[in-house]
Amino acid sequence: MKINQKINKSTKFKVLSDDQIEMIYYAALEVLERTGGNVYHDGAIELFKNSQAVVRGNNVRIPSFMVEEALNYYPSKITLAGRNKKRSLHIQKDTVAFGTGSDLPFTYDRKTGERRRTTYKDVNNAAKLVDALSNYDFLMSHGIVSDAPNPQTYDRHQFMAMLEQCTKPMVLTSVDGEGLEDLWKMGCLIQGGEEEFKLNPLFVAYIEPISPLKNDRTAVEKLLFAAEKKLPAMYTPCPSAGATAPATIAGMLVQSLSETLLAIVLCHLKNPGTPLIMGGVTTVLDMKKSTYSYGAPELSLASAANTDISKWLNLPMFSTGGCTDSKILDEQAAAEQMMNLFYSYLSGANLIHDVGYIDHGTNASLESLVLNQEMMGMVKQFGKGINTDDDYLALDLIEKVGPSGEYVTTEHTFEHWKEWFLPELQDRSDYETWKNNGSKTMLDRVKEKTQDLLDNYETEPMDEKLQKELKDVIKSADERHS
Repeated sequence: MKINQKINKSTKFKVLSDDQIEMIYYAALEVLERTGGNVYHDGAIELFKNSQAVVRGNNVRIPSFMVEEALNYYPSKITLAGRNKKRSLHIQKDTVAFGTGSDLPFTYDRKTGERRRTTYKDVNNAAKLVDALSNYDFLMSHGIVSDAPNPQTYDRHQFMAMLEQCTKPMVLTSVDGEGLEDLWKMGCLIQGGEEEFKLNPLFVAYIEPISPLKNDRTAVEKLLFAAEKKLPAMYTPCPSAGATAPATIAGMLVQSLSETLLAIVLCHLKNPGTPLIMGGVTTVLDMKKSTYSYGAPELSLASAANTDISKWLNLPMFSTGGCTDSKILDEQAAAEQMMNLFYSYLSGANLIHDVGYIDHGTNASLESLVLNQEMMGMVKQFGKGINTDDDYLALDLIEKVGPSGEYVTTEHTFEHWKEWFLPELQDRSDYETWKNNGSKTMLDRVKEKTQDLLDNYETEPMDEKLQKELKDVIKSADERHS
């Protein structure tokens, strides 16, 4: 037996040193004390006034001790359960899960190839694919239901479209605080009541401030409702370096962290122990095209750095991967999606979202979801690292086979080859076989797989009584906003 060995059971990857993380953290505390953030919600302003924060109009400056006190109360682990009651998503340090993104206004029509507004059916179809594809762990809508009866209630219809075809845990967007309350009511119906929902939350609430350092009324009312109900939530700044944040990645990280820390203090003032998840889509503004880039390498670098910071703070992390600036599913899309999938996974981010996004996060593509299923499998295989136990070192086998032998027929090979990544869509055949099978491209195979799942996969159905109760909540919302 050897002692003092260090063995990597998985690959190791880190962008920032602990000293660099401390520098960013202390700089963020300095921002909150010197500059503060603007908060446009009367109830939140009152909470800050009754604390030791300094409030001038809508501007709130927060002393460092309030931040550090609040951080001590946040849970480092959150477990989500799908509508099938399986506690399948454990959000804790270095546990990684993949999921789609939300609210894409456009969809590429699979029959016509034209870009059009996303509909209820599109969200329904995306939910079915996520339920069917094993490498997706949670669902965001992958579209915004533009054909809802009223724009003020689209979020309830969107949730229903997701529930009908997916049993996995979810991350939800909402129109406002009232919308989030209705989504929470629906979630409580599914999980069997408010107390059960606290133990087995079905979804996380997605909430966004406005960079730089602005917290609008709608975002804050959603955050306060989540705190009141102990509903898992993420407060996700989306700064654009050079536009709504400093052009340096370090400066962008400082500002983004400041925005997160303000939310942490606010939730603590409202209800200590709120399960809040740190988030951020931190990338650059392309100065030549004036676009928010989802395919930039800086997005991957900043996302991984944010994950390093989240671990240091002992907070869960909501990160970004599997997305692209390409307008269609092509070579650019595959390259950009694979890159940010790879680095977000290696960073150990807990919830990696926006998988399948194309065109700067404006277009939905079902084929993109299927392609990313294959790429996520490859990334996960790399992340397993290399096992160096005795059986894997295979000394006895090498001696037994000897020089000029073969390993194909050995029991050892039969036992271990199944541990390899086994592609479903990539073609590894020789040229003649590929040609005889129709010379299909990767995109051909992706389209066939997508259609097959849409035609043949069947999601576990919902109880009819439960469906009616959920639709009653939606109907009530539609009537209030008619």
